[in-house]
Amino acid sequence: MMVGNHCYCFSSIITIFVSIAIHSTLASPRLHFCRHDQRDALLEFMHEFPIDKSFPSSWNKSSDCCFWEGVECHNKSGQVISLDLSDKYLNGSMKTNSSIFKLQYLGDLSLTNCNLQGEIPSSLGNLSRLKYLDLRSNNLVGEVPASMGHLTELEGLSLEKNSLSGSFPSSLANFTKLTRVFLNSNNFTSTLPSDMSGLHNLEWFDISENSFFGPFPKSLFTISSLIIVSLEKNQFTGPIDFENATSSPLFKLEDLVLASNKFDGLIPESISKFLNLQDLDLSRNSFSGPIPRSISKLDDLRHLDFAKNKLEGEVPSCLWNFPTVMLSHNFFSSFENVSQESTDIHRLDLNSNSLRGPFPDWVCKFSRLEYLDLSNNLFSGSIPSCLSRFTYFLMELTLGNNNFSGTLPDIFGDATRLESLDVSRNRLEGNFPKSLIHCKALKHVNVGSNKFKDKFPHWLGSLPSLHVLSLRCNKFFGPLYRRHMSSGFKSLRVMDISHNDFTGTLPPHYFSSWHEMTTLTEEYNQYMESHSFFDAYFDSFPFVPENYESVEMVIKGVEMSFERIRKDFRAIDFSKNRIHGKIPESLCSLKELLVLNLSGNAFTGVIPRSLAKLTKLETLDLSCNKLSGEIPQDLGKLSFLSYMNFSHNHLQGSVPRGTQFQSQNCSSFMDNPELLGLEDICRKPNVLGPTSHQPEEVSESEEPMFNWVAAAIAYGPGVFCGFVIGYYIFTSGYHEWFAERFGRRKIRVVTSVR
Repeated sequence: MMVGNHCYCFSSIITIFVSIAIHSTLASPRLHFCRHDQRDALLEFMHEFPIDKSFPSSWNKSSDCCFWEGVECHNKSGQVISLDLSDKYLNGSMKTNSSIFKLQYLGDLSLTNCNLQGEIPSSLGNLSRLKYLDLRSNNLVGEVPASMGHLTELEGLSLEKNSLSGSFPSSLANFTKLTRVFLNSNNFTSTLPSDMSGLHNLEWFDISENSFFGPFPKSLFTISSLIIVSLEKNQFTGPIDFENATSSPLFKLEDLVLASNKFDGLIPESISKFLNLQDLDLSRNSFSGPIPRSISKLDDLRHLDFAKNKLEGEVPSCLWNFPTVMLSHNFFSSFENVSQESTDIHRLDLNSNSLRGPFPDWVCKFSRLEYLDLSNNLFSGSIPSCLSRFTYFLMELTLGNNNFSGTLPDIFGDATRLESLDVSRNRLEGNFPKSLIHCKALKHVNVGSNKFKDKFPHWLGSLPSLHVLSLRCNKFFGPLYRRHMSSGFKSLRVMDISHNDFTGTLPPHYFSSWHEMTTLTEEYNQYMESHSFFDAYFDSFPFVPENYESVEMVIKGVEMSFERIRKDFRAIDFSKNRIHGKIPESLCSLKELLVLNLSGNAFTGVIPRSLAKLTKLETLDLSCNKLSGEIPQDLGKLSFLSYMNFSHNHLQGSVPRGTQFQSQNCSSFMDNPELLGLEDICRKPNVLGPTSHQPEEVSESEEPMFNWVAAAIAYGPGVFCGFVIGYYIFTSGYHEWFAERFGRRKIRVVTSVR
């Protein structure tokens, strides 16, 4: 018994002793690993920049530099081996004799997004142990110093998003350990080295958005370790060739982006060697001929983009096995027969080709289609109701500028994801599909330039996200307003119902619920874009394709086709209808409005003085109505109002003396006999001669149209860029010369009475 007690006491003593020892060890201060020369070099580096407060607070002499934020030391020697000051606002340049070059054991240097300026110092080549160098997203200029050739241990180099220029650093071609090279978004101008095969560990090579030129770099594609290559947005020329590429199963290439260059010739059959390819983008080049049949071997391909080339012939059916197929702006004329249903394809863009004949019924076999664009072709006949097979998944349907006829099938009952519908510029007739009321995600509806004959679809006002509505140039009829029913349209930004047969009056409160025209909301992208392609299967891609909503409108007397609509663009066009009564006072609450066209109606009464509250207004057309009284003098204070038309009314009194009024053409005020103060305006040179007082006749077959592309004209804040040129052409008598030389297929006319 005594022995047991002694053992128990001894065991307890041992336990207490061990506990005390452990506690003492944990409580003791940690060891200082930082070498003084390393600490001093870092502090000197900090003081080289004008705002040393941008450095972390932990950077001070009283603490171990190995525990400073962004600093990592070797666990035995105490040498600094990694320095990461990403997103610290250094706001200066790196000196040639910078103390950072004293850190001879530095293996990883990251100065991303630090607002570094000036040139890359040649002394950087002294850091011979560097494995990763990241200087992206700064304001660096000049050439990459030749001394970088000493960094033979480099595995990763990121210099993208600067303003570097000169030649491709030829020494890089000998860096056998390099796995990643990012030189994109700079100003490099040179050819690539003729032999790049020595980079046999290279995985990611991105030199996009520069001005590199010369032939296709064949040797690059002999490197079997490559995973991603982007040569996008450069000036490379000639044919592409993969004959020298290895056919080894070890070849890992997944993304190949050659878009926006000057490549030409045929797409080679040898492209099928890259069996792991997932993303293939050859868009915006000058490739010609057919699509090679060997492309059917690329079983893993998820995104194929051959848009904006000169490809022709038949579209092979094997493409329907790929989730995304972009073939717009080519010369394809027919399809290979489709024999079986496909659940793979999600996005199909065939717009602006030479495809003709009836609607391709085999499209209905694509049961999970989300995006379909067949616009700007020569299709004819009816739109089939079998499209209802995939409307549940459908997010965008674009069939505009064809020759489709008959009715638009009422098939949208379960299209709850639909965001955009564009069937404009066809010959569709009959009723407007009421099933669209179920499409709560709908943002863009364009059925303009057809023959729809129906009452105004008031119920569209209940759609919570509707931004753009164009019913222009149809046969819609009846009143716009229903008593005891809110007009809705709380998210509407652009509304064009011109050239129809709408009647009735608009009550004073008609526009009171149009909230999106009263204030602007913060939005990431400046253009109204499509969203259907932002799916999970694009998450890993190195780029995102663009697609923007479009619409046609008459602005400043010229019909324009906007291929991009800015998100801050607000416009209302009720022209060429039979609406009468007073102009609603609630219109004046739409403070973000840029374009207002009420011309060609029967509005009576005075022009509301409160229109002067629309301080961002750029275009105002009230011509061809029955308005009386004076033009409000306060309208002369609207500094952005560059185009106005008050002609063919019963206005009287003095024209406002504002600069914008005095710069108008005399025709903007004509046929108002009692209007005063036109002497200076009408004495200007190049004034248009007398015009007919007869109402404007609008005809699809008669009217020349200036189809201005907004991607080129690009509406901008405050002014419509390019409108100066367009306005001069249209008013100076050169519009016939312009149309003769630059007219496009299916040209239409809008002749405004001024």
